[in-house]
Amino acid sequence: MEKFKALQVSEVEEKKFSGEIIERDVSDLPEGEVLIRVQYSSLNYKDALSASGNKGVTRNFPHTPGIDAAGVVISSQSDSLAEGDEVIVTGYDLGMNTSGGFGQLIRVPADWVVKCPAGLTLKESMILGTAGFTAALCVEKLILNGVQPGGGKVLVTGATGGVGMVAVALLSKLGYKVTASTGKASAHDLLKSMGAQEVVDRSILSDENPRPLLKEEWAGAVDVVGGSTLANVVKSLSYGGSVAACGLVQSTALEATVLPFILRGVNLLGVDSVQLPLETKAAIWEKLANEWKLSNLEEISTDIGFEQLESSLTQVLNGEAKGRFVLDLNA
Repeated sequence: MEKFKALQVSEVEEKKFSGEIIERDVSDLPEGEVLIRVQYSSLNYKDALSASGNKGVTRNFPHTPGIDAAGVVISSQSDSLAEGDEVIVTGYDLGMNTSGGFGQLIRVPADWVVKCPAGLTLKESMILGTAGFTAALCVEKLILNGVQPGGGKVLVTGATGGVGMVAVALLSKLGYKVTASTGKASAHDLLKSMGAQEVVDRSILSDENPRPLLKEEWAGAVDVVGGSTLANVVKSLSYGGSVAACGLVQSTALEATVLPFILRGVNLLGVDSVQLPLETKAAIWEKLANEWKLSNLEEISTDIGFEQLESSLTQVLNGEAKGRFVLDLNA
């Protein structure tokens, strides 16, 4: 019976969790039509929550986190997938309550699996991962709602995180004037190298402001922060502007009035990357492999192996990470 390495997080005492790299048997994996040998995974905030025992993400322990995985099909009971296919799995229940990409093998339903498109390597797909994929969804929603290059500045909050970095790079590639917001002064040069025309301190947006409307500043925005930051972004959108909201780093609460919506006609666009139909996911990955392909992905990526996994997850959990951590499961 084949064995494989994986991070296993266990509840060693009530509300106390610990992780270790162990050998698991393929028979430990859940049922599913497709068995995949994972070559790369990536680290996301949701992974850090799962690895620290957050029961809102993962209910049952022991558990192997990892909401992203890219690898090669070992066996398949699906006509659409064959042995040897290079594939990507992100979202759905992977790494939440289904053994995830921090293990060298996963077994999942066929309708979770997207073929890795030509033009994108497995490693590149994991530099992007759920974070980059979500950034692309945000950009697409802004475009569909009329935010066009040349129409004014586009803001990206939480810009040193995975979603933010890719959003900055992608918007810049598509011709937008990008303003990046961050609390990390040391990251200004990196953000400018990714395409930000200006970088502002997050404090100008993060404090609560009782005014129902602020100066019109942004034609569009990608927000990963939530809370008072998102409220202030909504208040400072230009007439007809839109913000794509996909995160809650600051807070899940949103204290605002209807005035920006009924006086300026602005749009608050929700973005979910988890439960999308598979065909929608495949279409976004095709864009990221072709007309939206980023040439500077390696600049935002740090390669790690199993031995650096837990310390890197701690950085992600504490908001200390810059860019993306890519886990090489062959290292």
